Amino acid sequence: EISGMIHCTGGGQTKVLHFIENLHICKNSMFDIPPIFRLIKEESNASWQEMYKVFNMGHRMEIYAKKEVSNKIIDIASSFDLDAKIIGYVEKSNNKKLTIQSPDGLIVY
Repeated sequence: EISGMIHCTGGGQTKVLHFIENLHICKNSMFDIPPIFRLIKEESNASWQEMYKVFNMGHRMEIYAKKEVSNKIIDIASSFDLDAKIIGYVEKSNNKKLTIQSPDGLIVY
């Protein structure tokens, strides 16, 4: 019942774009950004768009599955003391697209 998995390191939040076609990934309810990434942003003067492209922003693993099984997956993660939640959705598109809700608003890749 799992359609895909992405480990968001070595390509940050945009890594998923290497593995999809004709899909729009919308990440609109991500986990809070850990302080270390806010510090990196401040010290480097990087944009949020660059930060999400380079870093995982504290969000490491994505599992793509139908909404009906998401609670079961979240319960399994919880049984191992891992934080898990639904962070967005996927919809069909004419091309590959990623939208992230950032502290600065929407970022589209």
